[in-house]
Amino acid sequence: MREARRHKRAVRSAFDRAATSYDAAAAVQREACTHLDAFMSAHPITREVCRVIDAGCGTGHALPRLIERFPAAQQVALDFSPAMLRIACSANVIAVPLCGDIEHLPLADRSVDAIWSSLAVQWCTPPSVLAELARVLTPGGMAWIATLGPRTLHELRAAFASIDDAEHVIRFSSASTWQQQASAAGLAVVAAEAHEIAALGPDLRGLLRDIKAIGAHTVGAGRRRKPLGRQAWLTLQAAYEPLRRADGQLPATYDLILIAVRKPA
Repeated sequence: MREARRHKRAVRSAFDRAATSYDAAAAVQREACTHLDAFMSAHPITREVCRVIDAGCGTGHALPRLIERFPAAQQVALDFSPAMLRIACSANVIAVPLCGDIEHLPLADRSVDAIWSSLAVQWCTPPSVLAELARVLTPGGMAWIATLGPRTLHELRAAFASIDDAEHVIRFSSASTWQQQASAAGLAVVAAEAHEIAALGPDLRGLLRDIKAIGAHTVGAGRRRKPLGRQAWLTLQAAYEPLRRADGQLPATYDLILIAVRKPA
């Protein structure tokens, strides 16, 4: 329990620090939103929506989409990071700000008709976050989730393995785990998809800087405590260099998982 609280504080601090740099580096996050928007269109809710929540809204990139899609609904922007939430709601004044943890939503049972969550729940444990979504959804309500799968940043994981055995890259749950846990929480899985998104950069230093700029660098107890020395950095670069594409860019893959779930009526 104490370790979980420490991890939560570390994640919140990382995203608070990243708030002002986030949008400039968040190309992958914007692409994930585009995929999730199309996925929502393919698997829409067929009943009236009175309240919709962007769960893990970040700086609010998706809020205009949700306002356009559900113009009559109350829009709630929820994020764990106060700094992210301030930016989101300064640009989207129609949204109601709510600072909270997706695993412990400050919402009443059966109080939300639709939930959008793009690249937020990967920081949570699937059973707890899905139980919370099931708790707050109204009967017949739906949630559309974009999260990250196990192959995320696999190039970095392999390259770092050449210098030590520390955990440099976070490990994420599989699509099958998310679907199984959704069913266990009492949610019906409507659809699931998988896509690969590549972040690109001219050099490894730039790729790592962008990952840090979006707050996605916090890992658990197995992380390396000391900075890389010069020789370790040269070894890391050499391990990554064979991945350079024909266009001269280095890739970092994000394993995108999309899931639509419905609470039975």
